[in-house]
Amino acid sequence: MNTNEKFLLKLYITGHTPRSERAIKNLRRICEEDLGGRYEMRVIDILEQPQLAEDEKILATPTLIKVLPPPLRRIIGDLSDSEKVLLGLDLLPVELNLK
Repeated sequence: MNTNEKFLLKLYITGHTPRSERAIKNLRRICEEDLGGRYEMRVIDILEQPQLAEDEKILATPTLIKVLPPPLRRIIGDLSDSEKVLLGLDLLPVELNLK
């Protein structure tokens, strides 16, 4: 991975529920710890912007979509498993996950 790459992350949530708030908090923590300032995070509430969720074919929330850098990745859940999120964002080598 190029250390100058910027990440564009879209987090789809449904309202301000405890699960949504937890996902936002977990994503912010992961981004700050592992991406430094190399990211743009957009939080999209599908109750306020249902068309965006429909366009992205969001079936469950919270859903994180890594738009940039390619390839596109999707992670569903509250993002509490940092290792799984980092693996999904291509920030951990796969062999680290094979225990």
